[in-house]
Amino acid sequence: MAGLTMSCHSLLCESVHSPLISSFTRAIEVVVWFSEAFISAILPSANHASSACADGSPWSPGSLFLSWSGGVLWSIDVQTSNKNADKSRVNMQKNITSLGLLNWDDLKFFLEVARTRKVSSAARRLAVDYTTVSRRINSLETSLGTLLFEKSRNNGFIMTAEGQRLLGYAESIESTLHMACEQVSGSSVALSGHIRMGCTEGFGSFFITPQLSHFLDSYPSISLDILPLPHFISLSKREADIVIALERPEHGPYVCCKLCDYSLRLYATQAYLDSHPAIEQKADLSGHVFISYVDDLAFSSELLYLSNLLPNAQAQLRSTSVIAQYTAALQGRALAILPCFLAAQDPRLLPVLAEEVNITRQFWMYCREDLRKLKRITLLWDYIREVTELNKGFLLGEKSELRFAR
Repeated sequence: MAGLTMSCHSLLCESVHSPLISSFTRAIEVVVWFSEAFISAILPSANHASSACADGSPWSPGSLFLSWSGGVLWSIDVQTSNKNADKSRVNMQKNITSLGLLNWDDLKFFLEVARTRKVSSAARRLAVDYTTVSRRINSLETSLGTLLFEKSRNNGFIMTAEGQRLLGYAESIESTLHMACEQVSGSSVALSGHIRMGCTEGFGSFFITPQLSHFLDSYPSISLDILPLPHFISLSKREADIVIALERPEHGPYVCCKLCDYSLRLYATQAYLDSHPAIEQKADLSGHVFISYVDDLAFSSELLYLSNLLPNAQAQLRSTSVIAQYTAALQGRALAILPCFLAAQDPRLLPVLAEEVNITRQFWMYCREDLRKLKRITLLWDYIREVTELNKGFLLGEKSELRFAR
């Protein structure tokens, strides 16, 4: 049919199967509020100043009602009347003119290219080939009568001004449809789906991963990606749904909470301590070598604790990876400041000057406001908070055993 069409199963409800599609046959309405800028963004050729509603009154922005019947999203007439602005709704029609060529499924491809900046990356995430993504972007641009991307040799596909305007509305529609799927589906469907979590490397590998393995035992229909990346993870590009970081975001449409405090201490192997001068006080550290971060490549100033502790410390081996530092410390040739949640689990590493060298840092957890309302996100969010509280002593170096929620 002409107009907006989509497959809810293939587009947004990856975990939703035929029962959900059947439930849509009773015509569900999802309301997304749009301003006139939305029409300007996706219909750049429209002349709104001269447009009028069927009753002769001027056009005005209103609610966009997306109605499903038989698993298909029906087309939309976006005209509303100023005479009944408080009650105005768009008329659901199969045949329209203004949005007649637009296929909602194309917006799925637009979102992935906007987030990854690469057609090849978008193709991998959507499990299609390069040609399909390129063709769907061309289809969307043709429907809208405007370019959404400019190709850059160094930076990939960069959104044009029109693409930037469209992005926010497309993401709002995507999030709203996610919530709609949960609202109209049964509880078993609502507890399924995919979550991508970004986290610092050490915490993600040594604390979060073991905990999430237990989480999946309780919710086998939920799948998880864990991204223990040692750099900033962009929620705006949907690189992750939830992020655990050393610093809270300064701005953005995020829900944020302080997750926990954690401690770092100085560690060495017994072999190192036996073969090097004794360390009885902080002043004795000046004659020893260290393993540390590469200062100018550290992704957060919160990681530069060695230079704060010992300004003249000699770092013989440096790495941007805390796991590499941990592995190097096990070789018994240098000292390393490591998180207690990592080193305390390994009996080969011993704390050095535990009372004098005890550094405290924080982890913050945040996600986009719209995603926070999703049931599966809420479940994981609450679970992570529960297990970090349960392991408060472990994270502060007071206990050496990792505990799991029952």
